[in-house]
Order: sequence, then structure tokens, then C-alpha cells
Amino acid sequence: MFKLSEIKKSLFTSLWFMFLTFPIMVIKVNTITDTVVWRWKNLVIVGVGSFILSFVWRWALKRKEQGGSVKENKGVFKKAVLAKTTQYKLPGLIVIGVMIIVLPFLAPMYHTSVITTALIYVILGLGLNVVVGLGGLLHLGYAAFYAVGAYTYALLHFHYGLNFWVALPLGALLSAVLGLAIGFPVLRLRGDYLAIVTLAFGEITRLILENWNDFSFGPSGIANIARPAITGVKMKLPQATIFIYFIAIAMVVFTIFVVNRLENSRVGRAWEAMREDEIASQSMGIDLTKAKLLAFSIGAVWAGFVGVLFAAKTTFINPASFTVMQSITILCVVVIGGMGSIPGVIVGALVFTLLPEFLRSVSEYRMLVFGITLVFMMIFRPGGMIQKTRNIYKFKDGDIK
Repeated sequence: MFKLSEIKKSLFTSLWFMFLTFPIMVIKVNTITDTVVWRWKNLVIVGVGSFILSFVWRWALKRKEQGGSVKENKGVFKKAVLAKTTQYKLPGLIVIGVMIIVLPFLAPMYHTSVITTALIYVILGLGLNVVVGLGGLLHLGYAAFYAVGAYTYALLHFHYGLNFWVALPLGALLSAVLGLAIGFPVLRLRGDYLAIVTLAFGEITRLILENWNDFSFGPSGIANIARPAITGVKMKLPQATIFIYFIAIAMVVFTIFVVNRLENSRVGRAWEAMREDEIASQSMGIDLTKAKLLAFSIGAVWAGFVGVLFAAKTTFINPASFTVMQSITILCVVVIGGMGSIPGVIVGALVFTLLPEFLRSVSEYRMLVFGITLVFMMIFRPGGMIQKTRNIYKFKDGDIK
């Protein structure tokens, strides 16, 4: 069943992992009693686990290599599967809609807050998807636009008492202006150079917010930010949490609608052409300057929108909420979910925010499990969990005369 060569490879892999993890998994120093505890049981677990996982890993790689020939045989059943999927699409959407409406009234307030955070990441992922997934522009400073929206609401509320509804379009507008400002200097950059410049831009924005105390209150941040409210209606914390949840739902639906329309418009086609080949798209008459600036500004609009919502949800913000890790997390949502795919980005955002919460029971190892999951995803599903599918239009015999 198993070849001797396969067993030797797995044995070598397990010995190598045992050697690498020996200082961490076996040796434990008790600084109070000045003693060393030797945990040999952990070494055995690492050895057996890596030995088994190496077999699973090679089996999965072989399955991946055989995937091309298997996919060819599945083409016959494609139409039947699509027809069956379409049959259950409407009832499925109705069930999901009812669950979304009922959920905050049945779930605890903490769960509602976590799901609202997941919805915030959905909007952020869809906004960045415009820049990275459609435009092909690698952006590592997206959290800067997020920060602009949040600080717009916080500062306008602190100094002038403006409410959430007035600050919402203003945050989006200022983020769009900032998107244009960063778009102009990077028009000629692409690939790694573009990523480095946008990364620097995000860090510059965070450092300004952290050190300009007279403007942004520095590391202390801004507290007592008002939650969104309806005129004449007083809401306690549970009611305000549910209200913010429904605002997030409405913003997600609006974002999906706009991004979907953009994707199927002339602008969206221009972005996709620019992503595939800038030189070829320019030779076909696409204005790359206009296309890039539109991608940066429209992508920034959604970060500004959701930044205002984030400030209203947490009622406190400081620069630590908008680090480079935040930008990388949003980028991971897009890449793991599926670049250019709206359903993929939604699923990716939900996985990235909800999976760590579900793994709290194994808090010591949850980031390890999370990292292993990402590695497997990037190797066996490089196109994302839900890959983008292109629409194919075919003419029938009678259509062309």
C-alpha cells in the first residue's frame, strides 16, 4: 500500500520537524523555581503528527496534479449542475435573508457585534477588490483610507458635534480625495514597486495620526464618539448594537450592487484589461491614467464609508487600529476569497473574522491552525475559495445574418 520511499520521506520530515520544534515544544524553563521541565510527550506528538501529515500532503499534491484530467471529464455535467443550482438560488436567498433579519434578535449582543465586524471586513474587502482584484494594482496601504473615514467622523463629532449621517458621505469624499492624491504619484509604478509605495503611504498616514497630537490627539485617540441614532429615539447599548448591525447589512448590499455594476460596465472592463496587460490595453485605446485614478478613488470610497461605521461602532479610535497588519489582513481577505470575485471576497471576509472566534477554545494554537489553513489554501486553491468566473456570450446560428 505504501512504498518504502514514501515512508522514508515521511520519517525524514518528522525527524526534521522534531529537531526544529525541540526548543519550543520540549524545553520549558520555570523562572520562579529555576528549574527546567522536559516535555517529551510533546516531541512524540510532533513526530507522529508530522509523519501522518506528510502522507496527507503528498496525497493532496498528487490529487492536485491529476485535477486537470478530471476537470476535462466534468464538462459534460456542467449545464445540469448550473441548472440545478439556479433552481435553488431564489429559495436559498430567501432563507439567508430571513436568517440575517432574525439573527440579532436571537443571538447574544457579543455575537451580533462580531458579525458586524465581519460585515465591516466584507465592505473593506469589496473596496480593495476594486483596486487589486479588478485593477490589478497591489495596494498595501488600504488601512490609511479606513483611518481617514474613522477620523473624519471622530474629529467632526468632537469639534462640531456632527452626527453619523452627515459624517458618512464626508468620510467617503475625503477618502476618495486621498485616493486621488496617492494615485497621481504612482501612475508609472507597478508590481512590487507599487506595493512598496502604498505600504509607505499607509505608514506615513499612521505616523501622522500618532504624532500630530494637536490634530488627532496622538496615541491617546478619541473617545466618546456617538453611535448612529434616529432623531427622537433613545437607544440603549443592545438596541444600538442591533441598529449598527442593520446599517452594516444595508451598506454591504449597497456595496455589492455598486461593485457588481462597476464590474460589468465599461470602466470595469477597462480595469480587467489593464490588469491583464497594460500595454495591450493602452494600445486598444484605454486611458490608463483615468482608469488607475478611478480605481484608487472608488476603492477608497468604501474604506471611508466603513471607517465612519467603525468609529461609530467602537466609540473609540486610535492609530493602533490602522496598522500595516490591518492592510495585509484586508488584502488576505481578497486573495484567499478570490481576486475579482464578489462572493469569494464575502466568504473570505467571513472566514477571516469568524474563524479566529470559533478557535478561541484552542487559543494557544488557533493562530497556528489559522496559518496552516492559509498555507493549504494558497497551495491547493491559489485562485481563492470562490474563483471569479467570466461570462461567455455565444451567438446562435440565426443571430448573425
